Amino acid sequence: MKFLSIVFGSLLLAAAHASETIEATAPDSRTIEISSHMSTTEISVRNAAVRVTRLGEGGHGSGSLVQYKDLQLVLTAQHVADAIIGTPYLITHDGEIREGILIYSNDAHDIAVLWVQLPWPRGHALKWNPSSEVAPVGTKITYSGFPASHSLMSFRGRVAGYELMRDGSTNILLHTYGYFGCSGSVIYNVEKEIIGILWGIDKGAIAPIEDMIWVSPIQNLNLKLSLRGLCQTLRNEPRACR
Repeated sequence: MKFLSIVFGSLLLAAAHASETIEATAPDSRTIEISSHMSTTEISVRNAAVRVTRLGEGGHGSGSLVQYKDLQLVLTAQHVADAIIGTPYLITHDGEIREGILIYSNDAHDIAVLWVQLPWPRGHALKWNPSSEVAPVGTKITYSGFPASHSLMSFRGRVAGYELMRDGSTNILLHTYGYFGCSGSVIYNVEKEIIGILWGIDKGAIAPIEDMIWVSPIQNLNLKLSLRGLCQTLRNEPRACR
């Protein structure tokens, strides 16, 4: 997995240069007109998308607001939020910036979870709803993220295949579009089920292949386990910890 994550890892470091050379004014997502051709799932996924930034760093990744019982979380890629547990990150959503605390980090599967202590209203986050199995080939998908210096963008695609990794785990390959900044985006099927976390683009012989996207299946995340450390520190036990 590491030789592919270098593609996104190095590009994330280059984000500062991109922001210096490409000056794009991001419109307020609340004022953007949404086409009637977008499905309710696509609109909900778009409305839950967030930008994830570490304080003092120029690069960024993407993620999604997820509501698990009475806790609001951000799912993203581990290489986007690769600091020690307890590190705060800036979560930008719907014109506001709030703090997300890193509570879980899985380098092997490139998945991270942050806790939003001051949550957005419930309508902004999608309910935790993982798919029951690894998405079959041909599954229609959607995601929204923040490629390069652009504002929020929404994408469609399909599951194209799988790749067996050296450790025996499976990664999903999508035929869609991705670029640096999209890493950490949560991939959904048309039933609003989470199928995985976007972590990289294919490493071509000459240049990255931007329409072949690597995804860590959501089955790699045990959400209850990811909350264990947080639950042990909270004075008033939330329902999500029971």
